[in-house]
Amino acid sequence: MKGQTTENNQNFSQAVFGGGCFWCLEAILAKLKGVIKVTSGYAGGTMPNPTYEKVCSGKTGHAEVMKIGYDPKEIAFKDLLSVFFAMHDPTTFNRQGTDEGTQYRSIILYSDEKQKNEAEKFIEKLEKEKIFKNQIVTEVKRLENFYPAEDYHQNYFANNPEKPYCQTNISPKITKLRKNFSQLLKN
Repeated sequence: MKGQTTENNQNFSQAVFGGGCFWCLEAILAKLKGVIKVTSGYAGGTMPNPTYEKVCSGKTGHAEVMKIGYDPKEIAFKDLLSVFFAMHDPTTFNRQGTDEGTQYRSIILYSDEKQKNEAEKFIEKLEKEKIFKNQIVTEVKRLENFYPAEDYHQNYFANNPEKPYCQTNISPKITKLRKNFSQLLKN
């Protein structure tokens, strides 16, 4: 979705990805240069204004997702896709690690045909190159609605780095991000 503005009146683009717990993706994506804002939320389902508890029930159809506001002059959508696919397992259906349910599915919610085409071509390339042992099950779907998650989910890792979940699940991903994508990280 182009034409959005930041507080500085700069144009930016948006992408929406889901790949497991949104706490993990938020911590990773917020570290990328060109990423202006990352918001944890829910999308891809049918229930309006879902709550965390309702999404966790699996009855809303929503996934835990990240809405990423980014400057395409500083980071390309393709780079966001590279990080997204490297930082979660896109071959597991409705799960990431021990997190299981439709809310943890791998999903890209596109806002225009250009994003859709780029995401589909990126997945085709990964499949052709056999980057993953198993077939990619990432859903590519038009973004209908995005619902921000409750305040306590926003900036979760930054606010709770010592929590056991953060230490065992998020910290290793941050280490992997620094090792494999140092050129894309903020200074």
